[in-house]
Amino acid sequence: MSLVCVLVINCGSSSMKFSVIPQDADQPVLSGLAERLGIDHATMTFKDRDGNTSRVALAEASHQCALHVLFGTLAQQQLLETITAIGHRVAHGGSDFKSSVRVTDEVIEKIRALSALAPLHNPANLMGIEAARALLPALPQIAVFDTAFHQTLSPAAYTYAIPLDYQRDYQVRRYGFHGTSHRFIASEALNALDLDPADHGIVIAHLGNGSSLCAVQNGESVDTSMGMTPLEGLVMGTRCGDLDFGVAAYLAKCTGQSLDALYKMVNSQSGLMGISGLSSDCRTLQEARAAGHERAALAIDVMVHRLARHIGGHVTSLKRFDALIFTGGIGENSALIRELTVQRLQALGLVLDGARNQQMFGGRSGLISKAGSMTIAVIATNEEKMIARDAADIARNL
Repeated sequence: MSLVCVLVINCGSSSMKFSVIPQDADQPVLSGLAERLGIDHATMTFKDRDGNTSRVALAEASHQCALHVLFGTLAQQQLLETITAIGHRVAHGGSDFKSSVRVTDEVIEKIRALSALAPLHNPANLMGIEAARALLPALPQIAVFDTAFHQTLSPAAYTYAIPLDYQRDYQVRRYGFHGTSHRFIASEALNALDLDPADHGIVIAHLGNGSSLCAVQNGESVDTSMGMTPLEGLVMGTRCGDLDFGVAAYLAKCTGQSLDALYKMVNSQSGLMGISGLSSDCRTLQEARAAGHERAALAIDVMVHRLARHIGGHVTSLKRFDALIFTGGIGENSALIRELTVQRLQALGLVLDGARNQQMFGGRSGLISKAGSMTIAVIATNEEKMIARDAADIARNL
């Protein structure tokens, strides 16, 4: 049987991740990252299925050049002819997109209009979409939205308690993110945890540099921790998460900083980085904590406190609670964060099996709860596979 693949593209403002994923496999045959796009000295790294890597310098520091080099490499390795669709990750779909869609001129204009809600992400996503369409116009291009999975939230869950006119006139409401990861885990959990598809409730903790929770009832998102932007909710690598708006108003008055400057501060200079003054990387902070670094220890304590509090709140959005699932870079690999979090959740019947917890890292999945207690599991996420599935399904039905 000949190889049939989907190319998955995730464009940032200065980077582009890509994966070539066969439709009958979880792992890519080729993946990589283009870096320093729009800056200088741009490079592209390739990684094959055996783990071998190579790096090339890009003649131009643009997304178009990166895709041109990528497509040339795919053609050279006889992979281009295997690609049936291109799946693009798009951060914000607003209320317009409740599922993945084929990219058309109309879809592009809607994504562009939604850039006002995601100015750091949607314009970069569009660069990849438009460059790929220009270079390979015959291939179906599919947009997969981080917000789509959360379009099942009720008005009670997505409405902010400010004058309702702002929601009607400016689309100010909670949207949630990481939906592609949460949807993948919600699907994987059914078999992994032997859940009844028609009667179950889980809380998913996607923890990484960006982190969010999702309460899933019978396969649908009913609550999530991120809001109109990815800033709301948990303490993250450089994002503050929940913050009293009065703090921003007070700091603006005291320091003379503009709202734009404060917005940059809470997005890129806060979270673990802001508290520790050391790093936004949880691994670095765990090592520093073990060595007695007080601010690193405080950063982890604040992160875990907020995480446990939000988990408890998300459980109240469920009709029943069957399992807590950890995923994402930190959720899958940090036994310490899982341990400290579960210690704060004993009132919910959550008790950790310490030995099993220590064994879960590096993509391993399994139960980490003590026998006879509420289910706690680690399940490795695969957002690229989810995007590839959507792209393949839509392309197949064109």
